Amino acid sequence: MKLRVSAVQYHLHTISSFEEFSKQVEHYIKTAQEFDSDFILFPEFFTTQLLSIGTKQGNPLTIQNLPDFTEQYLSLFSNFAVQTKMHIIGGTHVLRKGEHLYNVAHLFYPDGRIAEQSKLHLTPTEIKEWKLAPGEKLEVFETEKGTIAMLTCYDIEFPEIVRIAKAKGADIIFSPSCTDDRHGFHRVRYTSHARAIENQIYVVTTGTVGSLPTVDFMRANFGQAAVITPNDIPFPPRGIQVEGEINQDMIVTADLDLDLLYQVRDSGSVTTWRDRRTDLYPDWLP
Repeated sequence: MKLRVSAVQYHLHTISSFEEFSKQVEHYIKTAQEFDSDFILFPEFFTTQLLSIGTKQGNPLTIQNLPDFTEQYLSLFSNFAVQTKMHIIGGTHVLRKGEHLYNVAHLFYPDGRIAEQSKLHLTPTEIKEWKLAPGEKLEVFETEKGTIAMLTCYDIEFPEIVRIAKAKGADIIFSPSCTDDRHGFHRVRYTSHARAIENQIYVVTTGTVGSLPTVDFMRANFGQAAVITPNDIPFPPRGIQVEGEINQDMIVTADLDLDLLYQVRDSGSVTTWRDRRTDLYPDWLP
C-alpha cells in the first residue's frame, strides 16, 4: 500500500484572533491538499499561538487558558478533515480533564471521527512549570491507509513504547514535536532514526519554528520536519525520505510504501524486528 504524507514546520508568531490562527492552518492544509496528501502532521504545542492573543485588557494568557480554545480547535480541524478527505494529525493541544491538564495529540478522520493520544512521557518543564499530567495508555489507530501511532516528542526517545506500538501493528509513527534549541531537536531527531531502524517502521516528525515573545516557554523554537525510513536497500541510504529547511516556514511531502517495510522485515540486509532476542529481554505481550 502506498500513501502520501505532509508535515508542517509551523511558524509561530503573535496573532490577535482565532480567525488569524484558522487562516494560517487553512493555508497549510490547502497546500497539502494540492499535493494530494493522505495525512498532514502539525507540531506539538502549536496551538500555544492562541495564547498570544491575550486578554481584552492586554494581559498575556497562560497555559491554563489554552483549554478554553478546545471546542474551536476541534471544530476547525474536524471540518477541514471532512472537507479535504485527509487524515489530519492536529499536532497537540492542551486539554483539561477533571482537575488535570494533558498534552494530547489528535487524529481527525475524514469521516468526522476524532481520536486522542495523550503524551506519555513529560519533560521537566511540562511537569514543573505547566503542571501537566502524563497519559496512561498507548493506542494505535486503524485508518484506510494503514495502522499508525501518535507519539509526541519526548515519547519517541523511549524505545520500549515504540516497540509496543509496532507490536500492536503500527507501521507509521507520527511524532509531533516542539524543541527550543539544537540539543532538544537532535535528541528527537536521532532517536526517531533509531526507532525506525529498530522496528523497521516509518517515523514522520515535525516541529515548531518562529517565536511567541509573550508566551512563557515558547519564546525559542528550533524545528525541522522529516520523513524517516529504515536504513536498508529499498530506502535512501541516510534513512531520510524528505526533510525541510531548518527553522523555515514550510511544508514537506513524501510518498511512503508499506510493502517495502514488509519486504525488509522479511528479507532485508538486517531484520531487526524479527531478530529481537525475547529469550534475553522481555517483549510486549497482548
